[in-house]
Amino acid sequence: MIISRTPYRISFFGGGTDYPGWYEKHGGAVLATGIDKYCYITCRYLPPFFEHKSRFVYSKIENCQGIEDINHPAIREVLRYLKIERGVEVHHDGDLPARSGMGSSSSFTVGLLHALYALKGIMPTKHQLAMESIDIEQNMIRETVGSQDQATAAYGGFNHIQFLTNGEISVRPVIMSSDRLHDLNRHLMLFYTGIKRTAAEVAVSYVQDIESKRRQLRIMKDLVEESLSLINSNTGLSGFGELMHEAWQAKRSLSSSVTNDEVDQMYAAARSAGAIGGKITGAGGGGFMLLFVPPEHQAKVRQALNKLIHVPFSFDNNGSQIVYFQHEEDYSRVEEERNGLDISPFRELASLETAKEQCNGK
Repeated sequence: MIISRTPYRISFFGGGTDYPGWYEKHGGAVLATGIDKYCYITCRYLPPFFEHKSRFVYSKIENCQGIEDINHPAIREVLRYLKIERGVEVHHDGDLPARSGMGSSSSFTVGLLHALYALKGIMPTKHQLAMESIDIEQNMIRETVGSQDQATAAYGGFNHIQFLTNGEISVRPVIMSSDRLHDLNRHLMLFYTGIKRTAAEVAVSYVQDIESKRRQLRIMKDLVEESLSLINSNTGLSGFGELMHEAWQAKRSLSSSVTNDEVDQMYAAARSAGAIGGKITGAGGGGFMLLFVPPEHQAKVRQALNKLIHVPFSFDNNGSQIVYFQHEEDYSRVEEERNGLDISPFRELASLETAKEQCNGK
């Protein structure tokens, strides 16, 4: 039995520059962090006593005989990628809802890949988890997704992530004092809008013609550098909120799908109550709203957004982890018998030897 725990993420600046269609020509960068809200994947080899070979439990339940029968694209392609032929059982539990802009689909892919590697007795590196998850999502599933979510899910931490034109990714932790990191965390508020959307559907509205968004994406990349300079200075943090507001204005101009009247009203209400800046997390369109709010104004912001769910959070430093590992029972004999191999003489011999050992023990 294996249990993996993989963080969700929030991205502050640079979103959009992490799509390969952009960074393989121009390079890209984001400032992002994992948070203490997690995707949990439990998996094991499934004993061969059931009518189905494999079982997958998420928002739906699938009982399948082969990989080609699996509907969930990430489960199907991760199993195919790792060439797992034995029957498995996989359960998913998440602290936050899917389709909410928190990188949940990539956290699922990273966590599942990590858990199934562990099931095979393999311990992958964080870089390996990130790069292989990107390959699975972008090239096998063919989702319109960027590359930052997988990196943050695998590495965790508060990072400056650079996307190089050769396809490589550099993940560098942002160095700041624990007091400043804590102070930044205190200024951030996360609210669930209740608006569900699929990130790929929003992203496709601007990624297909991403070269035409050159001005906005260059602004977003420049804001990464500005935010790092601010963090490493001795100035107050309010400028970080102002940069978030500037980034949101650039992002919302990418496509009409990034925002809507309902989101705009929420954001305006938060700003009127004291928020300095903010954004819709992920590709946009709904999900969670991240706000930069001085602590003295946070009660007013909660009141202004009292119809939304406020989700307190802290930064995560660990990335995807295996939090439980137990060797499973060996059912190979049962599988061989099911496949038509008569092993009864060997089982009888093993039983006789066990009986002799027990008698000698007495």
